[in-house]
Amino acid sequence: MQIIKRRKWFYALSLIIIIPGLISLFLQGLNLGIDFTGGSITHIKLPSQVTTAEVREVLEKQGLEKAEVQKSGDEFYLRTSELTQEETDELMAALKEEFSEVVFMSAESVGATIGGELTRNAILAISIAAVLMLIYISFRFEWTFGIASIVSILHNVLVVLGAFSLFQWEVNSAFIAAILTVIGYSINDTIVIFDRVRENMRGTRKQDYEDLVNRSVAQTLNRSVNTVLTSIFPLVALLILGGSTIKLFVLAMLIGFVVGCYSSICIASSTWYEIKTSRAAA
Repeated sequence: MQIIKRRKWFYALSLIIIIPGLISLFLQGLNLGIDFTGGSITHIKLPSQVTTAEVREVLEKQGLEKAEVQKSGDEFYLRTSELTQEETDELMAALKEEFSEVVFMSAESVGATIGGELTRNAILAISIAAVLMLIYISFRFEWTFGIASIVSILHNVLVVLGAFSLFQWEVNSAFIAAILTVIGYSINDTIVIFDRVRENMRGTRKQDYEDLVNRSVAQTLNRSVNTVLTSIFPLVALLILGGSTIKLFVLAMLIGFVVGCYSSICIASSTWYEIKTSRAAA
């Protein structure tokens, strides 16, 4: 493995992927869902044989294409954009026309204030996770490993955010869960490589950092690839066969896991090499 010799190619590839996403984030932002922008939640009861797909068809006819439908037994929760009383009545009339037996349970509004709070909590959760990982890795290994790990995590988050911004896929609360899962996955893979780097450092008197990194990555490559493949296979199955309500959640994790494997091997190790060689030269 010649990871270090090719590191500039990896940097260039990452920039090619990340820069369009950053431009999109600044120009058009993210397509925020109801969880962040606010909206209405309508709770109804329908015959048990009615599926979420059938309910979603009725909502689309009412111009509510972005609505989320959650089913629990014979009860449905419809998360839509903010609806007036008239629009709610029209929706109920359309549902009764389609399914006959419709029982209205409740309706409530989720204000933009709650959405703003969710946004702040999401950013806070990701920031706290990054800081705690930096502290732990610096304590368990050394600070250079911690910095390289955080760079890798930031890389992965920017790729996922950029992809969702470019294609304007909807971002909801499940997306935050996916981002945190991606962070946990990628840091785990990075730690495996760094642990091998540390072990190889102990058996070498004169440190050739390029050979050290290349050798460590080669020794853990099979494990990294096999791990990401065993994660990708069920995610692809869920993406193809799963319901539409989880598709974007699965897609975020799928992108994050693939990029996480790449960044652990190519970006994190290269970043650590850059830090160590710059310190040695100073």
